[in-house]
Amino acid sequence: MLNKLITSKTRLRLLIKFFINQANSGYLNGLASEFKESSNSIRKELNHLSEAGYLEKFKDQNKVAYKANTNHPLFEILQKVVYKHLGLEEIIERVLERMGPVNQILLVGDYAKGLDSGNIEVMLIGSKLNTEYIQALEEKIESVIERKVSFYLATKYNPNQDSIILYESR
Repeated sequence: MLNKLITSKTRLRLLIKFFINQANSGYLNGLASEFKESSNSIRKELNHLSEAGYLEKFKDQNKVAYKANTNHPLFEILQKVVYKHLGLEEIIERVLERMGPVNQILLVGDYAKGLDSGNIEVMLIGSKLNTEYIQALEEKIESVIERKVSFYLATKYNPNQDSIILYESR
């Protein structure tokens, strides 16, 4: 979806990196290694995004680092667009539809770190979850969002693991 609007794969990967989790940050050389791209193409896109105000530049131990500008008026909208692009809204909707009493839905793994690996890992926290539905759900969601999806079920959450809370029951 978003790749039709934003034709630069590097820019799209940077948006996913910084807008999936506002705590994510990165350095030029680290991002170049992570994305397996030249530092020149990463520098060009970082400059465009920071000049537009979407990213903040800051010094961290004599290095220039970047992170999402959470004060930008479009921050929340861009974050929602990234979530929609990755299919996270679809996952939440489908899970809540027939999974049973879900307490939390957490994004874990590579995407929680901002890495666009193509495998979305989702942790479902709750008791008496419909385990039969989850297997069929993986296939249905994968065909809709065109990404691999893995669900993990648990009754409690381990806060030591990198995660993003996508849904929490009140």
